[in-house]
Amino acid sequence: MTDISALAYVGAGFAAVAGGMVNAIAGGGTLITFPVMTAIGIPSVRANATNTVSLLPGYLGGTYAQRKDLAGLTGTIKPQLVASAIGGLAGSILLIVTSESVFRQIVPFLILSACLLLAVQDRLRAWIFKPGATHKSRIPMQVASVGIAAVYGGYFGAGLGIMLIAVLGLFSDLTLTKLNAVKLLLAFVINLFAASFLMFSGKIEWTIVAVMAPAALIGGNIGGRVAGKLPPKRLRAFVIIFGVIVAIIYLVK
Repeated sequence: MTDISALAYVGAGFAAVAGGMVNAIAGGGTLITFPVMTAIGIPSVRANATNTVSLLPGYLGGTYAQRKDLAGLTGTIKPQLVASAIGGLAGSILLIVTSESVFRQIVPFLILSACLLLAVQDRLRAWIFKPGATHKSRIPMQVASVGIAAVYGGYFGAGLGIMLIAVLGLFSDLTLTKLNAVKLLLAFVINLFAASFLMFSGKIEWTIVAVMAPAALIGGNIGGRVAGKLPPKRLRAFVIIFGVIVAIIYLVK
């Protein structure tokens, strides 16, 4: 276990609240929580594993809030749920077998990729949901795409929600509201199976989880309540700038 100061726990708690809020409003909360954990002295792989477990309650809360929009979709999304479970588990295993040095080299590029996804989120949605466009369901391609996104989610996770909404929108004719609900459910399953493996990996800082998990749940609840009042574009811009700075810091270390 890493030696963590009381002040570091406070910082991790605030980061989890902020991460939960950002995930609920704009997406990209991991770009806040992960660098904070590494900044307080937790090695990168342990920080990422701990982050996955800590933020799981937030995904559960979001899924519960959107449960009405999932009505009638259980049968059609079963293949995606299976792909999410397998991909999330595979990604978490890949994380554990990745050495600390290799993961630290990869992290800046993963963060930059997540920032890019956040930056093009609106344009991507506008392209996918352009007026008059019809998106016929292509189950095999959708399941394969969800599976690939799930591996990434189990491995790192920043920008996962944006990846999921993109691949779901490309191969489905569901409304945006229902796609968001499916996205939340798939993200929860991905992180649930990833966390289930990581819990027994010996890579979790459980004292940090005890602080961050309830904080993330609180942040997600706050974010859900104020989502319609805060300008998502400004918040997203802040997260992108913050993420790029973090990536540069990792690159020059």
